[in-house]
Amino acid sequence: MASAAGLFVLTVLSVCGAAAAEKKLVYVTVLFRHGFGQLSQIGMRQHFELGQFLRNRYKGFLNETYNRHEISVRSTDYDRTLMSAEANLAGLYPPSGQQVFNPNLKWQPIPIHTVPKSEERLLSFPLGDCPRYNQLMIDTEQTEEFINITIKYQDILELVKNKTGMNKTSVETVWSLYDTLLCESIHNMSAPDWVTPDVMQRLGVLKDFGTKVIFGVYKQQEKSRLQGGLLLGEIVKNLSKMAVPDPKQQLKMTMLSAHDTTVIALQSSLDIFNAQAPPYACCQIFELYREDNGSVSVSMFYRNDSTVDPYPLQLPGCSLDCPLEDFVRITKPSISDDRDKECEVPSKGAEVIISLVVSSCLLLFLIILILGIICCQKSPNSTQGYHHVINQEVGEES
Repeated sequence: MASAAGLFVLTVLSVCGAAAAEKKLVYVTVLFRHGFGQLSQIGMRQHFELGQFLRNRYKGFLNETYNRHEISVRSTDYDRTLMSAEANLAGLYPPSGQQVFNPNLKWQPIPIHTVPKSEERLLSFPLGDCPRYNQLMIDTEQTEEFINITIKYQDILELVKNKTGMNKTSVETVWSLYDTLLCESIHNMSAPDWVTPDVMQRLGVLKDFGTKVIFGVYKQQEKSRLQGGLLLGEIVKNLSKMAVPDPKQQLKMTMLSAHDTTVIALQSSLDIFNAQAPPYACCQIFELYREDNGSVSVSMFYRNDSTVDPYPLQLPGCSLDCPLEDFVRITKPSISDDRDKECEVPSKGAEVIISLVVSSCLLLFLIILILGIICCQKSPNSTQGYHHVINQEVGEES
């Protein structure tokens, strides 16, 4: 009996081992929030450590040395996000061998791509070019949840207004003060006397709710289609592309350096946001796996604590190892096919027509004005150009 039990255990282990061997990592996307400050040494260390974590996690998948074909790095055009990506890459790809250009420097330059802030449509949210989204935010402020929070924390909002002189203190704006106070405390700077632990705790609650409001609370999926769905759509497109075997394809990792609102927008579009503001240097991970039978799956992980392993995230309606076709199907409602149309942005054709109509009206007005002036000049009552007419009969000599 004992030998039979042992044989069964060995059989199970053998089957499990074979199943594990069939699963192969083929592509990774990582999105992280920038490090601490602008960018402080604490933030640099945070991202250097995250880079080392990625090096260890993907050992055997990524080259030991930097290969420009294996990784693509993009950042928003902010000092802190660009510097965070640089520090991260320093931890991920310490130079060795021929890549060492200075024996005293354990660093090598690696390209980071970006676009001007005015052109950023992938990594910086919320985007302000969407009339429909602006209306959704107005409607969000009329919801019972928003009104109740505003009333409950009205005393804190008034305190902030009186103590800081901020022109506008609201649920959506108080986060900036909280972040400033948090940064100062981490750098051992003294807070004003009115900033008690209770005040900080309540400001933290407002900050978390304020970030949630931007992408959720009211009509979350529609907001996602107009905001974070843009990034989700790009990620899904890349996952689908990388799922198709291509011997020429060398890309293994896409790295995105952005902001807390970027992480929230993406997680909200996936319906996995836990209503807590993402900490500095947190990292959202997507891993694409292919099995020998050709099936492909997506696994998601979130690293918001450097002392523990990243925890797995489950897409609602799917398993932890979500088949790619299911991942695409489930996320599709959060991705817009025509964002400009859903945003109710006037089309370029309509803008041209409006411009022509306005121009025509102005031209017509000028023509009428000119004709009116001409008519006035020819009027009998006008003294301009008056000439005395001599009565020839009276003027004749006898």
